[in-house]
Amino acid sequence: MDVEEVEGILLAKEKEVDEHIREERGIVRLCSRSIKEVHRGNLQGAKELAGETRRKMDALPALPWRRRHIEQEYAEAIALIFVFEGKEVPGHKEMAVGPEAYLLGLLDCIGEIKRLLLESLRKGDTQKAESYFMKMEQIYEEVGRLHFSSALVPELRRKQDVARMQVEDARGKLIK
Repeated sequence: MDVEEVEGILLAKEKEVDEHIREERGIVRLCSRSIKEVHRGNLQGAKELAGETRRKMDALPALPWRRRHIEQEYAEAIALIFVFEGKEVPGHKEMAVGPEAYLLGLLDCIGEIKRLLLESLRKGDTQKAESYFMKMEQIYEEVGRLHFSSALVPELRRKQDVARMQVEDARGKLIK
């Protein structure tokens, strides 16, 4: 038997996976910082952090079962940047993310757009708030109608429900 050899191989793989997970955490933090920069109104900083995120993602070895989460965070950050700029959100191919990560990232982005909407209302800019609401509604209408097995797109149904509640709450804030 060669159990010791197999143990050595698996220990090396475990070390590689641990390093990969550490890198992923750093990438997720960069996405979070990019989103925070959008909320601060620092579009240039958000774009620089998103660019750094992309470079780190591209340098990360492909472990397909691990990649969806970081792509989802990246898609959320990129979508928010485009919404903040008043541009059309790019597709998953332009973002270079998987289709599942793209959908989940868009749904998460609805909550970040709601934050932009609320800040616009706080500043008295109802026109800007309404444009953010229209974008929230557009994303929800397109992604909210989709139905896939949770084996294919984990958390889709739950994120759709959360997004629907956020859109309805934002609608209520605009009506007040």
